[in-house]
Amino acid sequence: MYKNILINAMVNLGDVVLTTSAISLIKKNFPLTKITLMVKSVVADAVKNNPVIDDVIIFDYKAKKNSLSKMIAMVNEIKRRNFDLSISFDRKLRPALLTYIAGIPKRVGPSKVFDNNKSRVTWLYTDVVNIDHDLNKTLQAETYQEIVRKFFEIDGHTKPVFANILPENRSNVDKLFSRLPKSKFKIALCVKGTFPLKTWPKEYFAEVIKKIATDYDVAFYIIGAPNDRSYADEVIAESQIKIENFCGETSLVDLAEIFLRTDLLIGVDTGATHIAATTGVKMITIYGCTSPNRWHPINDNAIVFTSKENCCPCSFKVEQCPSYPKPNCLYNVKPEEVITACRNFFDN
Repeated sequence: MYKNILINAMVNLGDVVLTTSAISLIKKNFPLTKITLMVKSVVADAVKNNPVIDDVIIFDYKAKKNSLSKMIAMVNEIKRRNFDLSISFDRKLRPALLTYIAGIPKRVGPSKVFDNNKSRVTWLYTDVVNIDHDLNKTLQAETYQEIVRKFFEIDGHTKPVFANILPENRSNVDKLFSRLPKSKFKIALCVKGTFPLKTWPKEYFAEVIKKIATDYDVAFYIIGAPNDRSYADEVIAESQIKIENFCGETSLVDLAEIFLRTDLLIGVDTGATHIAATTGVKMITIYGCTSPNRWHPINDNAIVFTSKENCCPCSFKVEQCPSYPKPNCLYNVKPEEVITACRNFFDN
């Protein structure tokens, strides 16, 4: 059996969180196996100090800047660690080249993982795991687990696992929450997606906020990345309600601690959504161009809203959307639906 595995997950935050379900499945079946995860630096906090991951390699590169020197250095680092197996959860060329040149004897990757397109990257694998289910009708975490189940010939299903919360994270959140007014309920808001067709209209968010603030004793706060801060301020201005803007003031692990202290998260489909799901927080997620059939939070306390447009899921740029400038997938999920769901959470 393999003793020292390198797993490539050079993907965005939400996907990295979801891959931990497959890593957990490996650990469950082979607890003595050492697992090292290769990720980008921006997501490293999600997997450092993670109970199912033994070590982390950070690989950052830019296609036209110092890429050769970084590749050589990383090949040498991989050789030094003597991995006996690599598994690709990203099917990207550079990680596949690294493991090939470094001479890892067994290199495993899926026939598909994000789309149905064939890729010559699979030529660099020693073993290609055939994924035959419909990607858009299957939870992405299950796709990652299927790679593991088929290669190792094991059964089972596991949930994503997030990094351990440390005292410093609790202290950071104590400081943030000291800015909140005393209230019966705390509601976190994630108002901006990673691209426009994931971002529910700010006037819809404002309508929900104003109605909930009228009916319940609530403290609101917005979470997000530093570059979400100005957009969050626009939502706050539209709402005309006192809302704290935490965007850019938290680490990824701070977010997990925030969600543990939150009564309800209202947000869109982002990486933070999948962090929140690991905490079990009550959550409402609004989907635009992406489908909850694939990206539903793995959390029994989560409900989702989607208008199920015929054109979704899609990969359009916002200007290409047939219903631009008011995409149907976003504007057809109405505030009244979300307000009713909020009431159900608070009244039951």
